[in-house]
Amino acid sequence: MDGIQSVVLKIKRQANPQSSPYWEEFEVPYTPRMNIIFCLMQIQRNPVNRQGKPTTAPAWEAACLEEVCGTCTMVINGRVRQACSTLVDEVGKRAGEHLEITLEPMTKFPVVRDLIVDRSEMFETLKRIRAWVPIDGTHDLGPGPRIPDSVRELRYEFARCMTCGCCLEACPNVNSHSGFIGPAALGQVRLFNLHPVGATLEDERFDVLAGPDGLTGCGNAQNCVQVCPKEIPLTRAIAELNRDITINRLRKWLAK
Repeated sequence: MDGIQSVVLKIKRQANPQSSPYWEEFEVPYTPRMNIIFCLMQIQRNPVNRQGKPTTAPAWEAACLEEVCGTCTMVINGRVRQACSTLVDEVGKRAGEHLEITLEPMTKFPVVRDLIVDRSEMFETLKRIRAWVPIDGTHDLGPGPRIPDSVRELRYEFARCMTCGCCLEACPNVNSHSGFIGPAALGQVRLFNLHPVGATLEDERFDVLAGPDGLTGCGNAQNCVQVCPKEIPLTRAIAELNRDITINRLRKWLAK
C-alpha cells in the first residue's frame, strides 16, 4: 500500500486467567502482504512496545499456518478470524503512514494468557454428541458400504471443520446464560449421521440435541455461516437436523 510505513497493533493482554486484562500497543515495519502471524513474530523477536519500553512478547498460538488447525483464531478488528490467513492490507485501518489493527482473544472461551484461550469445551461437546464412527475392533472388516457421491460431497463439507471456535464466538446464543452446544457440534452430528455406520448412534445424538442444550437454543441468527473460514453449510445442518429430530421423536412416540 502506497505510503504505509508501519503496522500498529493494539493487543488486549492478560497475564493469566485470574489477572485483569489490559491493552498494549506495538509497532512493526510494514511489508506488503504480511499477515497477522508475521506481525506477532516480529514483536516476539523484539518485544518492545510502542512507547519504547521492553516488555514480554504477547502469547499466541499457531501450528499449521495454512488455515487448517484452527489454533490461531482470535478477534481481529472486531471480527473473529484466523490470524494466519488474515492479511494486514485487508483488515488494517489506515491512519496516516500506519495501519491500525486491534487483536483480542475470543470472548466465548476462558483466557489462558493474552490471545490464547482454552477451547476444551468444544472437544467435550464432541464427546457428548458421540462424534465418531463406532467400529468392531481394529481388524480388517473389508470394504464398507457404498456412499452416494451426493452424500460423500456433503460429508466432506462438514468434515472440513477445524474446531476453531469462530462460529461459537459469533453466535449470540452461545453465552454464559445459555447451555447451547453451538453450531460446530450440530455440523458434526450431521456429518456422522450421514455415515452408514456412524448413523447407528443417531438416537443417542438426537437425545442430546432434543434436550435443553440442543437445537432449541439456536435463534437462527446465521452469524455462524458468515464467519466460518471453511464456509461449512451450518444453517443447512441445523435445518435438516430439525427435520430429522422431529421424525425421530414421532417414530418413537408411535412405537410406544
